[in-house]
Amino acid sequence: MLEGIYGWIQDISVYLIVMAAVMHAIPGKDYGKYIRFFSGLVLILLLSTPLLKLAGMEDTFRTIYRDREYEMERQEIERAEEIYEQADVFGFVSEDTAEQGTSGSGGSEAPREDGVQEEGMIRVEDIEIGE
Repeated sequence: MLEGIYGWIQDISVYLIVMAAVMHAIPGKDYGKYIRFFSGLVLILLLSTPLLKLAGMEDTFRTIYRDREYEMERQEIERAEEIYEQADVFGFVSEDTAEQGTSGSGGSEAPREDGVQEEGMIRVEDIEIGE
């Protein structure tokens, strides 16, 4: 019980320190009121966390948030698909791949096992990541 209260107070303290640093880092006063509004909302959530845990509603809120996040991502994907269909990007790609499939020997798009490169294909020799 005391560990939970200690963690809660620690979370609030860290949040207040970070928000004070953010408020001092803002170059102008124009955005200050927006940041104070947002930080106030987050502080209310931080203060109400123990009450939500006691009432057992924390999992409910997490589930609602995940459902809404999933729904927003799904709608964004559907909008992007509609934009691509309107721009006829899918038709262009399928025509381009169909042309590649008819050119070359046998319509194979991969390099052969003997290392000879097919016409119109690029072969990667080495890939280095980092230093």
